[in-house]
Amino acid sequence: MEVEFERMTMELTDVARLRHIILIPDSFKGNLSSTAICETMAEVILRHAPSTLITSIPVADGGEGSVDAFLAAMGGERISLTVQGPFGEPVESFYGILPDGTAVIEMAAAAGLPLAGDRNDVARATTFGVGQLMKDALDRDCRKLIIGLGGSSTNDGGCGAAAALGVLFKNREGAGFVPTGKTLREIAEIDVSGLDPRLLMTDVVTMCDIDNPLTGEEGAAAVFGPQKGADPALVTYLDEGLSHLAGIIRDDLGLDIEHLPGAGAAGGMGGGTVAFFGAALEMGIDVVLETVGFDHLLQTADFVFTGEGKIDTQSLRGKVVIGVARRAVRQSVPVVAFVGDIGDHIEAAYDEGVSAIFSINRVAVPFAEAKGRAKSDLDLTVDNVMRFLTRLGHF
Repeated sequence: MEVEFERMTMELTDVARLRHIILIPDSFKGNLSSTAICETMAEVILRHAPSTLITSIPVADGGEGSVDAFLAAMGGERISLTVQGPFGEPVESFYGILPDGTAVIEMAAAAGLPLAGDRNDVARATTFGVGQLMKDALDRDCRKLIIGLGGSSTNDGGCGAAAALGVLFKNREGAGFVPTGKTLREIAEIDVSGLDPRLLMTDVVTMCDIDNPLTGEEGAAAVFGPQKGADPALVTYLDEGLSHLAGIIRDDLGLDIEHLPGAGAAGGMGGGTVAFFGAALEMGIDVVLETVGFDHLLQTADFVFTGEGKIDTQSLRGKVVIGVARRAVRQSVPVVAFVGDIGDHIEAAYDEGVSAIFSINRVAVPFAEAKGRAKSDLDLTVDNVMRFLTRLGHF
């Protein structure tokens, strides 16, 4: 009788507990923001199970929208200020401060391609404004900086940001200057004695979702330079400049960043944050999951709904869906992925902890037409899943 009573008590407690779903999608690039996806998912879930507890965690990979995604998930303050843009002109920029004092900075907010406008002059673009954002965060007593890399117009190896925080770059005549992609080969010495000392007491984490090295065929200039307006001759020139920078960093700072995975992100700023600020390069989704306390949230979760624009073999390298699944499977929480397209050979996603993958594309139409249907198609797809789960008695 005692065992039976304990079993009944456990069942009653389980019934009384609110069902909990964590929503943690990436955006569908150029279509739906991660915040909009969370809102649509939540509306559908509550339509079928009004008492469900929902935790929404919009995700961005470090590029445009990262600050707003963190603030939407955790709260905090959006800081606006004027900094130098890609070509030294004043631009209105911003970053976020989370409730625990962590600053979230998008390098694109000061050095992004949209800020460059029609002037695709990657050789002269600078990350100086990114350093100004970092300095302002330090002035506000932030002692952890999350720097999102993505959408940059630059190829300066992060030298501009370093200069804004006190690193001195000298040419062969001993004169100080702020290097850009065009002038990296003029660096003869790097003096870090003037680096803002507060950085020594600050945890700097760089969100980096690519593993490109600094130089070479897979490096910053070769892979991303053409997207920023560089022709083949300029790509070679920029690559040589980054290689020269890596050599000076080896000689003066004792660090070898040239072949470091991720060093080539954002025009070499991935490597620059390591060399100049002692940053750790981490996958964007891992940074998000640690910051929001995802492992703790999983302890009470019944399901995780996630997603991204397309799941393919690139996703298996640790992007949002896989990063989420790897954590959830440790606590035996089912993961349902809603995606735009499903690529070939993604079976390994199930081995990583994904329980099911659903494409929201309900009809075979070109992307231009599908884009206008995305919200309603997502609604209908989540609706189908919720009908199934409700019929099985999960809600």
